[in-house]
Amino acid sequence: MSDQHIVASFDRDLEAIQALIMKMGGLVEAAILDAAKSLETRDEELAERVRRNDRAIDELEERVNEECARVLALRQPQATDLRTVLTVMKISANLERVGDYAKNMAKRTSVLVQMAPIEGTSGAMRRMAKAVETMMKDVLDSYIQRDAEMARDVRLRDQEVDQMYNALFRQFLTFMMEDPRNITACMHLHFIAKNIERMGDHVTSIAEQVIYLATGEMPDDSRPKDDRTPYDKTGAS
Repeated sequence: MSDQHIVASFDRDLEAIQALIMKMGGLVEAAILDAAKSLETRDEELAERVRRNDRAIDELEERVNEECARVLALRQPQATDLRTVLTVMKISANLERVGDYAKNMAKRTSVLVQMAPIEGTSGAMRRMAKAVETMMKDVLDSYIQRDAEMARDVRLRDQEVDQMYNALFRQFLTFMMEDPRNITACMHLHFIAKNIERMGDHVTSIAEQVIYLATGEMPDDSRPKDDRTPYDKTGAS
C-alpha cells in the first residue's frame, strides 16, 4: 500500500470520527438547553426525554473510542496525527460528562416539580445554562477550525459561569435562611446549579484540548476560576 493511500485512508477515518464528535456535540448542546427549559417550565415530559436521550450520547462516545482504537491499531499514526486521535478521545469523554450533568439536572427537575417553585431561580439557571451551551457551540467550532484563539476565549469565559454560580449560591442561602421550608428545594436547585458550573469546567477542558491540538502545547497558565463556594466540586454529580 502506498504512503499516499495510507494518508488518504487515515484522513477518511478522521473525518468519520470528527462527524461522530460533532453529532455528539449537537446532542449535548440540546441536552443542556432542554434540561434548563424543563426546569424553568416544570415540564416533566421534557426532563424525561433528556434522561432518555443521554443513552445516545453514551453510545456515540463508545463509537468514538472504538474508531479511535481501530485507527491507532491499524494506522499507527505518528506525531500530529497521533495527537489528533488522542485529543478526540479526550473531547469525547468531556462531552459525555456534560451529557451526564444534563441528565442529573433532569432527574432533580422531576423532584422539584412536586415542590413549590423558588421565585426567580429557574430563569437565572436557564441563563447560566445558555452561557455554557454557547461556550460549547463555540468550542466545537474552534475544534473544527483548529482555532486556538477562539478556544482561549472560551476558556476565559468560564469565569462568567462561575460568577453566575456564586450569585445563585448566595441567593439559595438567603432563601433558606428566610424560610426553612425552602431548604429542600434550594438544595436540589443548588446541585443543579453546580452541575451547570461543572459543565462549564468540561467545556473549558475541551478548549484546552483544542489549544493543544492547534499549537502542540497545553496552556501554561492556571485555568481561570471564580468559584468561591465552600463545596467540593465532585459533590454535585
